[in-house]
Amino acid sequence: MRKLNVLTFVSLDGVMQAPGGPHEDPTGGFKYEGWVAPLFDEALGEVMGEQTGKPFDLLLGRRTYDIFAAHWPYQDESEPFVKELNRATKYVASRSNPKLAWENSVLVSGDIPAKVRKIKEQDGPDIQVHGSSDMIQTLLKHDLIDEFWLKIFPVVLGKGKRLFGDGTVPASFILRDSRTTPNGVIVATYERAGEVQTGNFGSDTPSERELARREKLKQEVAS
Repeated sequence: MRKLNVLTFVSLDGVMQAPGGPHEDPTGGFKYEGWVAPLFDEALGEVMGEQTGKPFDLLLGRRTYDIFAAHWPYQDESEPFVKELNRATKYVASRSNPKLAWENSVLVSGDIPAKVRKIKEQDGPDIQVHGSSDMIQTLLKHDLIDEFWLKIFPVVLGKGKRLFGDGTVPASFILRDSRTTPNGVIVATYERAGEVQTGNFGSDTPSERELARREKLKQEVAS
């Protein structure tokens, strides 16, 4: 079974909309397109190089695919990330039947969750999701994400598309790795780890005082 890993730039208040630059996604009047650029340092570039340095496939929403397809095929493949992104198989989730001109692109339509499950069951490298905020909501609702590879930026945006929206399936994760860049970006990898556990801050075993209180209540009820 292949893992499905979400690579996401996210603000302190959970916004992931339009991190890359102007005109990326102004939906809802979003004013802060390109909020990642001022804080993207050499250390974060090294992290991205590590995470895209091994073979992987991509699962992208239509908007993110169009943005990537208009940029990466025309870049010098000696530059970071370019060769890896161009050579990866791109699974594109879309409700329509768009023309997919970027090499190694495959349309995924119809029952997207079922199609993604089948893709995960196929042989091949792990699957990465970049951007694709709307599609991520579908993946969250159907519990299809194995790991989050988060880059948490020290900025609060106030409004915008959020990583975890309504309908997210409650789930537990374990922190597998973390580090901080010189510009204060927290890089954290969380791995899916079962159901949400609950508890309290008291002792599971009733104290003598509690037992005495319960016994007194019993006697009062009996009388």
